[in-house]
Amino acid sequence: MENPRNIYIIGAQSTGKSTLVTALTTRFEQSSTYPLKPRIITEVARGVLQRHGFIANDITSSKVRALELQKLILEAQCEAEEAAGNQWYISDRSGLDPLVYARQYVGVDETLALMQEQSWQKLQEKMRSGIVIVCESGGEWLVDDGVRLMPQDRDAWLQMHDAFCEMLEELSIVYHVLPVSMPDLRSRVDFVVQRWKDRRFE
Repeated sequence: MENPRNIYIIGAQSTGKSTLVTALTTRFEQSSTYPLKPRIITEVARGVLQRHGFIANDITSSKVRALELQKLILEAQCEAEEAAGNQWYISDRSGLDPLVYARQYVGVDETLALMQEQSWQKLQEKMRSGIVIVCESGGEWLVDDGVRLMPQDRDAWLQMHDAFCEMLEELSIVYHVLPVSMPDLRSRVDFVVQRWKDRRFE
């Protein structure tokens, strides 16, 4: 049986990504319609922060530390996706995330160098063939959990969403924006599943 396309749930901080991935997991696990159950790739950045002794403020306080962190996250994401083997998966974030953060907090040249890493060369092809969902910022989800880097203000939060969309367009990666005007979790799951069903075996 052919594997369906992978799903990537990405976007700015605190936009309900992990909550959505959890709900999608439940939908697929409980449905008899989809015999091939997905592997779930949880957010790798948290593990990288813990294993290597980083804190969220390293991203803004040191460009050297910030770039080192984003490279480690990129490598960890690549390892997680390769570990899935032939099983299709839903990924909480993607290889694009560290590139967006590198451009925002380190610099354009450094981001271009990061894009030459073998890990990104592998990941971008997977993203191009997957279903990419960008969760729009601007809702009521902005909560500081003490781990992730928080935006300075609402405008910075909205700008981060734009940064994700701009980079996806530059790289010619097709994506769908999950609008902030759709806060109901069931509706958000339906939105993702429908886009996946439309293209799952293309």
